[in-house]
Amino acid sequence: MYKITSKGRIAMPIQLRGHHLLCLLGYRGMGYSEAFCENMTAVYEQLREEPETMIRLVLGPDDLCAFHPTEGEQHCENRTVYTRDAEIAAVVGMEVGMERSWADICTKVAERMKPSDIRHLCATCRWEPYGVCADGVRIIGEGGALPPVAKR
Repeated sequence: MYKITSKGRIAMPIQLRGHHLLCLLGYRGMGYSEAFCENMTAVYEQLREEPETMIRLVLGPDDLCAFHPTEGEQHCENRTVYTRDAEIAAVVGMEVGMERSWADICTKVAERMKPSDIRHLCATCRWEPYGVCADGVRIIGEGGALPPVAKR
């Protein structure tokens, strides 16, 4: 779990697993629970507003998984999720334990991915049909800025 700074920001580095590097590009406020969304929004907004925030790539559950509801479908330890983590980490040129700034990760995504790659990389993800992650890759690829999460 991460620590919160005196300014209410997440102390660096934020620990993320491979597939969450793309999930964050497509995050638009949808999630598994209110607590999950609050946490995901805090991480997303920090990265959006402070792109020099450092990310440490981890194997398995990370700072976002920590807020996944304990009831219902548990996929954080699912083999297919680990496979997706490894594939996405390879695309952005990272290995477990590496640290990079969010800005650098976005640059790698822009250089190495196109929106249609999401269909292949994230084919089994329940959020893929919404198109938000492909849209995030498109925005980054065009040099744009990710939008703020809409207030509920």
